[in-house]
Amino acid sequence: MPKMKSSGSAKKRFKLSSSGTIKRKKAYHRHILTKKSAKRKRNLGQSSVIADVDVKRVKRLLALA
Repeated sequence: MPKMKSSGSAKKRFKLSSSGTIKRKKAYHRHILTKKSAKRKRNLGQSSVIADVDVKRVKRLLALA
């Protein structure tokens, strides 16, 4: 049986942390930043963990499951 191929777009969007959780970047931090507050922009720059309902789907895209 051949190897499972992972999705190229998923490889660019998600990172696996050392504890096994999947991290993602937040949206709305690319452009039109003038109307957003400094606090909001600062929080958008931090990465977050994907939701529990999406773990199975993202793992399948990354060929982890």
